[in-house]
Amino acid sequence: MDTGKFFLVVLSLALVVGVAKSIEFSAKDLETDESLWDLYERWRSHHTVSRDLSEKQTRFNVFKSNVRHIHKVNKMDKPYKLQLNKFGDMTNHEFRNSYGSKVKHYRSLHGSRSKTEFMHENTDNLPPSVDWRKKGAVTPVKNQGQCGSCWAFSTIAGVEGINKIKTNKLVSLSEQELVDCEPDNNGCNGGYMENAYEFIKENGGITAETLYPYKAKDNKCDALKMNAPVVVIDGHENVPENDEDALMKAVANQPVSVAIDAGGSDFQFYKEGVFTGDCGTELDHGVAVVGYGTTLDGTKYWTVKNSWGPEWGEQGYIRMQRGIDAEEGICGIAMEASYPVKSTGDNPVKTPHKDEL
Repeated sequence: MDTGKFFLVVLSLALVVGVAKSIEFSAKDLETDESLWDLYERWRSHHTVSRDLSEKQTRFNVFKSNVRHIHKVNKMDKPYKLQLNKFGDMTNHEFRNSYGSKVKHYRSLHGSRSKTEFMHENTDNLPPSVDWRKKGAVTPVKNQGQCGSCWAFSTIAGVEGINKIKTNKLVSLSEQELVDCEPDNNGCNGGYMENAYEFIKENGGITAETLYPYKAKDNKCDALKMNAPVVVIDGHENVPENDEDALMKAVANQPVSVAIDAGGSDFQFYKEGVFTGDCGTELDHGVAVVGYGTTLDGTKYWTVKNSWGPEWGEQGYIRMQRGIDAEEGICGIAMEASYPVKSTGDNPVKTPHKDEL
């Protein structure tokens, strides 16, 4: 395996395909245990969450704590708001364990990240804002489900983006191929993006999502589908570590894969606004930066595509504060950034049809 920082993301019961919208509540819902219980029952019905009788009381106590936290934060003068979403009766400890990883352990085993060229080093005159969604280089938000495959979604977002930039064609690509076939990562038990980019290069490309659809579980690699690539890349480059200016140069040119610490309570229940909440650098989640900008009040932010479905956050996205004092960026966003390299618009000539496999 190539040396590098490997982060293992273990996802359990938190993410379910097709997460329903969050429900609203008011201070009146928090006044008594009875009103809170009614809210809990409404929340369970809304999200189709079933709990047995022995578990409901324990989960209700967790739910009460979470609702009060959300309400408290939303009354503060913060640039972001929280919502009562699918994770409403999970403790933050459970949430962190669901997304948790042993990054430092893997760092000690595999050493520091490999150094690469940084082709965007001399990029200057950066635009004040970039949004690759508006340029048609970002597919709709996807949902990784009960599978720790965020690394695959982050990788695919990068490849989809550079392919659109080079070919002017946006093709939704297969995360499941990476989950099933990429040998240096661990499928639903986690991985990191550099390995996935190199797999796509060495394999001669990646196939379409329609051909190799996502199943949210580890399956045996389908060699026929894997050997029907529709998009190729030349490899990948790493953004210089702990350098938000370098990350900005990269994002000005293409969507970029990043690793973040996504385990905080405020991240768990994020709804909207520029996230400035407390988080560390225990990198446990792979996402994609697809733009940057500045709010009317002057707050700088990164636009980040997540893979928890469109009902989380801002239609599946989170804006995270940009240009903070810490060199690693908020939640470690500048620590492990990378992107695919594609020098030309050439791809495999023929897109195979399902019936041909």
